[in-house]
This record gives sequence, structure tokens and C-alpha cells, in this order.
Amino acid sequence: HLPLVESGGGLVQPGGSLRLSCAASGFAQAHHAIGWFRQALGKEREGVSCISSEGGRTVYADSVAGRFTISGDDTMNTVYLQMNSLKPEDTADYYCATTPDYSDCLNNILDFGSWGPGTHVTVSS
Repeated sequence: HLPLVESGGGLVQPGGSLRLSCAASGFAQAHHAIGWFRQALGKEREGVSCISSEGGRTVYADSVAGRFTISGDDTMNTVYLQMNSLKPEDTADYYCATTPDYSDCLNNILDFGSWGPGTHVTVSS
């Protein structure tokens, strides 16, 4: 599978918003769920949110629930992560990846592939 490509990161003040995009190659990711992960400096990569292949199911980590929203376009070739009410602890490199198995996706990081190079988010005043 071709790697995904993330974009949309940047510097934002606490309380601000950013929208990340994850571009997939379409056919290569057909029937695959897509997940967003993040890795802060010195910490392990953690699951943030997942969306099922058809876009009908979503799940969020407790740390971002109510603030972040995952969505996809009609073809699910692009998946977005809308991040609102950002906090300094959201600072991290954000990655998207695919998995054929949506179930418990936030915890099954080893099942994911086609990792993109990541996009960096800094939340700071």
C-alpha cells in the first residue's frame, strides 16, 4: 500500500483550532479504516481517533473526545482531523495510517500500515 500523506500542522495558541488532512491513494486503502496517532517528544505514539472505511463509525481517545472530530470526504480518499480547543499537551507529531480491522483500532497500533511522514502541531502562546 502506498503511504498516506498528512498536512495541516502548524503553530497555534492554546484554545485555537487546526484541521489536519490525511490523503490516501483511494484504491489502495479501500475497505481500510484510517486512524490518527500522535507522538510527543519523548513519549510513545498514541492513538487519537479512528474512522471506519465507510465513514460511519468513529472513536476517540479520552484526551481528545469532545474537542477533536474525525471525518472523511465522500470517497474517503481524504480524512480530516478537526482539532478545537487545543491545549499545550496536544503538541506532537501527528500521523495517519490504515488498518483492515477497525475494532479497538486505537489500541492496535501494530495493525496499522501505510504510515505517512507526519505533520507537526505546536500549541503554545
